[in-house]
Amino acid sequence: MEQIMNWLMEIASMLPQLFDGMAVTIQIFVVTLVFSLPLGLLVSFGRMAKNPVIRWIARAYISIMRGTPLMLQLFIVYFGPYYIFRIRVTNDYRLWAVFIGFVINYAAYFAEIYRSGIQSMPAGQYEAAKLLGYSRFQTFFKIIFPQVVKRILPSVTNEVITLVKDTSLAFTISVIEMFTVARQLASSQVSMMPFVAAGIFYYVFNLLVAVVMEFFEKKLSYYQ
Repeated sequence: MEQIMNWLMEIASMLPQLFDGMAVTIQIFVVTLVFSLPLGLLVSFGRMAKNPVIRWIARAYISIMRGTPLMLQLFIVYFGPYYIFRIRVTNDYRLWAVFIGFVINYAAYFAEIYRSGIQSMPAGQYEAAKLLGYSRFQTFFKIIFPQVVKRILPSVTNEVITLVKDTSLAFTISVIEMFTVARQLASSQVSMMPFVAAGIFYYVFNLLVAVVMEFFEKKLSYYQ
């Protein structure tokens, strides 16, 4: 019992140093969701477009983003401007590079989730909406999209939980987020406890995400 108390006190003593890293992790998470979800919807429209050129571009984008490591994409976004265009970047660009890399990566995954949900809807709903005088825009956003959201929510939840853990990849271009701070503390203190503290943070964060997403699933249960 005394040993457990000592561990808890040690973890508590690290919290002030970990808070800055936590803030950056949460910032990456929020920015990625805010921009990748709508971008993914746009890409899914391109993936289903009648124009073969637009469809091919969207398909190629999704294939590249899903077929290459996120870490590699972060390197390209950060180092690309200099090596390709000889544009010098500042340290402030590191965080922006993380935002860009995460958004374009997760938009590809969300695009395929959206596409699967949209294409699973019965064609009869579109026909019925047309008979009722709905425009294509009204049909999609008033009838189809709310049902699609309900169908894809479990898949979106899985991606969001993965996103929480993937934020640790920001350390590859020297962005100091939660995992980086924990690694620095573990190295300086020669202790595993900073990693334990980081693990607790990621677990609690993901638990909160799961609870919130479950709440939305229940709110949308009237579509069943």
